Amino acid sequence: MGAVQGTAVEGATAGRTVDAVNRLTARWADAATGGTVFSAAGVWPLLAFLADGASGAARAELADALGLPADQAAAAARELLATMGSMPGLRSALGLWTRPRLTVREEWRAGLPADTHGVLGEDLPACQRELDAWAAERTGGLIERMPVTLDEDVTMVLASALALRTEWPRPFDELPLRPESGPWQGRELAGLRRTGVRLDRVGVASGPHGHVTGLKVPGTNGIDVHLLLGEQRMTPGQVLGTGVDVLGRRLPVVPSGQLPYGDVGPGLRVEQQHCVTPRPPEVTVTTVAYDLRTRHDLLDLHGLFGLTAARDTDDGHFPGISPSPLAIGQAQQSTVAQFGALGFRAGAVTAVAPVFGGAVPDLRCTTTVVTAHFDRPFGFLAVDRESHLILTAGWVTDPVPYRG
Repeated sequence: MGAVQGTAVEGATAGRTVDAVNRLTARWADAATGGTVFSAAGVWPLLAFLADGASGAARAELADALGLPADQAAAAARELLATMGSMPGLRSALGLWTRPRLTVREEWRAGLPADTHGVLGEDLPACQRELDAWAAERTGGLIERMPVTLDEDVTMVLASALALRTEWPRPFDELPLRPESGPWQGRELAGLRRTGVRLDRVGVASGPHGHVTGLKVPGTNGIDVHLLLGEQRMTPGQVLGTGVDVLGRRLPVVPSGQLPYGDVGPGLRVEQQHCVTPRPPEVTVTTVAYDLRTRHDLLDLHGLFGLTAARDTDDGHFPGISPSPLAIGQAQQSTVAQFGALGFRAGAVTAVAPVFGGAVPDLRCTTTVVTAHFDRPFGFLAVDRESHLILTAGWVTDPVPYRG
């Protein structure tokens, strides 16, 4: 009986952590502009370990950004990393490197996953190459360099890496796509099209800011990519935030098979068509291939990530990490997302670097046909199917051109 209760408690805790990470995704999306890709799942564990060793205003701000009390943050981060480590199709890692002159409290370091601690020597170019190699190896070459730069002020680097890839059970057909309206009008893009019978893979959610059409593209290994097209007046944050609320079951989705005939959502049409012989309803999706690469300076959004006070080098903010006064000197993330005919892959490396502080139709036969067109800027969420943890998110504004 106790084991069953323990499992239930652990599951509830994991669910709260996933929800906290996904809410950070939604808040980050609110700040997004232009084409971008980002990973709150890459940032969250680092903020959690920082919160565990922080004090004062920095501790309170980090806890607020995390959505969990600071004294629960490290345990939640370890659980999140363990969960991501068991996800098919996902590789994740955490690394810590410190300068010899920095004393790190053993109780804080012991809370990190095993075998994560390295030393930064005096040869900074060699150390930078070592960090770059770690980033490249942990992401399968998707991210070639550590996003932070070593200099004499850097006393410590705490970094995370994740790389995910999945293949489509049925590839998309490739074709040239020439949108007739919208921002991509007049361009010849690398279009992707697929027809199937699963009408429940496409649906419409009505959020507080408008309607969003969602398409779930399942991968072979438990990773799904959700494409999200909102009304033209909606911002990236509003569209992606609606997708996050759908994943969190805070907003319902009406599957396309339950929608009336007509234009029923952004880019979505349901109609009755005549057919030669009886056939089941079908859905045809047209979208674009994309290859996004983005670098984020997290300190530009210090309020979002709870790093406002922690930037102040006139004081120390992490007595639980080191007896030496520390402040955050750099916080960066490099991300990649590639969506194509055969599958999807993405990578993210996030790092924080503290410094010392101070035919003729038979008209009697009809079927339902659903068509969905993602032919103007749209959002996406790459999601672990079992936990609903959002691994990467982004906004597509510049698709891959068609090359014949």
